[in-house]
Amino acid sequence: MTPSPPPPPAGRCPVDEHRLHRRLFLQGLPGAAGIGGFSALFHDPLRAAEVRRVEKRCILLWLCGAPSQFETWDPKPGRPGGGPFGSVPTAIPGVHFSALMPRCASIADRLNVVRSMKTAQSEHLQAIDLLQRGNPARAGFVRPTLGSVLSQALGELDTRIPNFVFLDPIPGGNEFESFKAGNWPGWLGAEHAPVRLGGDYTRAIDDVAEAVEGHDRESRETLRRFLASRHERLRSSAVARGQNAAFERLRGLAASAELFDVERLPPRDRERYGPGSFAQHALMARHLVEHGAPFVMVANGMNWDNHVFQHEIHQMLVPELDHVLFHLVRDLEERGLLDSTLVVAMGEFGRTPWLNAARGRDHYPNAWSLMMTGCGLRRGVVVGGTDADGVDVEGAAYDEQHLFATIFTALGLDPHEAYDLPGMPTFRRVEGGKAPIADVLA
Repeated sequence: MTPSPPPPPAGRCPVDEHRLHRRLFLQGLPGAAGIGGFSALFHDPLRAAEVRRVEKRCILLWLCGAPSQFETWDPKPGRPGGGPFGSVPTAIPGVHFSALMPRCASIADRLNVVRSMKTAQSEHLQAIDLLQRGNPARAGFVRPTLGSVLSQALGELDTRIPNFVFLDPIPGGNEFESFKAGNWPGWLGAEHAPVRLGGDYTRAIDDVAEAVEGHDRESRETLRRFLASRHERLRSSAVARGQNAAFERLRGLAASAELFDVERLPPRDRERYGPGSFAQHALMARHLVEHGAPFVMVANGMNWDNHVFQHEIHQMLVPELDHVLFHLVRDLEERGLLDSTLVVAMGEFGRTPWLNAARGRDHYPNAWSLMMTGCGLRRGVVVGGTDADGVDVEGAAYDEQHLFATIFTALGLDPHEAYDLPGMPTFRRVEGGKAPIADVLA
């Protein structure tokens, strides 16, 4: 019979993991694993993730401020509020786009346009919140945004690529900052918050990557993860989970910093997309989904909010959008990624069918357009329409819930699946049983 071990001295904890003196552990002296050796005892998610890729992806081109449907997808040439630019025929017989979008017109047979969006919010912050979360607000609860939902549904927490990347040319200093700094992931938790890049945020990647030598950074992170996860497990702490998630995002950025350096991409690609931040971020989005990023949102500030000089400003903005969309869709198609990547281009509402006294178009949620293409969708479809002056939708109208149901269905997700929220009311990805827009689904 094997004798039982002697009891520990008074004041000593009997748990084995406490018997290794922390200084010996950190110094790597004989009898201690040392940080380098200790890290080998644990699964390294970065190495494991290198061979895994999400099967479906989404790029959202967020046209913040809301573009005019009349100068993009639903022109009304010759009508009182139609504007001066006219229209051009597209690759879809009988369908015209604005004359400012000849490149998209040439690939219209690869696109889907919904001309019959009708939503309820006419102010920016409320409309952005609605079109980012996909359901009306419910007092006392914060729904996750589309990017956070797709982070959870399509992403992997141990991948080196962030699951939700938000590329923004002006991440601070505009009237939408209160939304951008808000609770993006809602009840899904900090691990599904966006990694925001652009301006100072982009430079932070290099700071993270260069602050500590690579091997030392990995060793420190292994120790931190071990101690923090144990604290989280013992205390069931949501704060600890959020902190751990923040560290994991920084770790992923440090490990994948080169993917966010657009200067590493071929000069020919950078020149094709154009020099603007929106164009270069769209190119970066293509590069990120090529390397497995589940969701990338590309914003362009609030340039589209044209309450003054509508025609002059759209004459500058729309050709860039046309150019960027053309190259993004063509590139994804040529790389075999369009069938697995959903691309959505939209703002938070449309613009009025008339001009105000300052020759601008004001907010208009009653009848507006957006574009979708790629994963799970048919190609060359224009859904719905508006009356002769674009004042109202003719036939069936679609709102944010129809849109989100379409996005989820296209990505292979059940739009009506309930969240696992113990102790909370039942919430679904799309409430009210709203159906997807069937005409655009493959």
